[in-house]
Amino acid sequence: MTALTDQLAEGLNSPICLTWEWTYACDLACVHCLSSSGRRDPNELSTEQMKAVVDQLAEMQVFYVNIGGGEPMLRPDFFEIVEYCVEKGVGVKFSTNGGRINAENAKRLASMDYVDIQISLDGVDAITNDAVRGEGTYERVRTAMNHLRDADFGQFKLSVVMTRENVEQVDAYEALANEYGAELRLTRFRPSGRGIDTWHELHPTQAQQIELYNWLLARPQVLTGDSFFHLSALGEPLPGLNLCGAGRVVCLIDPVGDVYACPFVLHDNFKAGSIHGEGGFAAVWQSSDLFTELREPTNPGACGSCGSYDACGGGCMATKFFTGLPLDAPDPECVFGHGETALAELEANGGAIRPTVSVDHSKPVGVGKKRIPVSIL
Repeated sequence: MTALTDQLAEGLNSPICLTWEWTYACDLACVHCLSSSGRRDPNELSTEQMKAVVDQLAEMQVFYVNIGGGEPMLRPDFFEIVEYCVEKGVGVKFSTNGGRINAENAKRLASMDYVDIQISLDGVDAITNDAVRGEGTYERVRTAMNHLRDADFGQFKLSVVMTRENVEQVDAYEALANEYGAELRLTRFRPSGRGIDTWHELHPTQAQQIELYNWLLARPQVLTGDSFFHLSALGEPLPGLNLCGAGRVVCLIDPVGDVYACPFVLHDNFKAGSIHGEGGFAAVWQSSDLFTELREPTNPGACGSCGSYDACGGGCMATKFFTGLPLDAPDPECVFGHGETALAELEANGGAIRPTVSVDHSKPVGVGKKRIPVSIL
């Protein structure tokens, strides 16, 4: 690793950025939702508590926050808190399903400084997208994108979770982003939240991963947020830090104020503390036992004999955990097939013990938008 990567692996005094989920409420029921969102938690932070967190992030000089959910725009105080972040010098990047971006809200967002939008679309056509996100969501997102363009918002981001059904559409996604003057952001499908039940069916195949790697290499302008650092084992590293930043440079605050090492491991095993504790978020980031442990040099474990370990770092912690593999095992999507072999060995020995999310906020079956069964794809 480079000297910079070595330094980042040891952790920073404050995160470069953090993911902050503002609510578990959501009007969709996406099959890959990392937080199993749907119903609001009664213990979600109040407006004043949210502002207190912003104050502390500003004091720690956190550059920006990735706001998510659930659907963050469902909070009645959404704009109040966004405006408070901007006032305090904390940049905002928020992810949305587009349902609340009407013409009026698009104009209001366009008038604000230091606000970036990631709008989620998981297929360039209704059949592909709606199978994952729910019936009618494709047209809803395109309408929201039109409102942003009409309001002269500028370069919003088109955010896509890569599945085996849409990975072949990357050229079309690139064209769609260019049509709107948007940036394209591709992210990895992790088996977190409701994705635990759909990952085995929907994650890209080995052949598709190799195609995606080559496609991304040729397009350094496409954003990935280091989602695909496990693919760097194929040769030339992809742009970015190419490491697991959990507890080192990133973390997550959930809607009730609990702090997790990574947005993709909302499980008690990876909960580092709470903003409600003494010292608030700063104390969790700087001195929690979990984050201290994650910042120690890692053991390559089963990957120690692989010459590509320095390139991929053993892969994604969350993907290993939720498929039942130990954290020192190969990534389940290891480009050399070692992860598939490890999973097959688990099955042969009685099956993997696959953890579930600690708290599931999904709505009861039958509530909300109808979702097209994945099996028809």
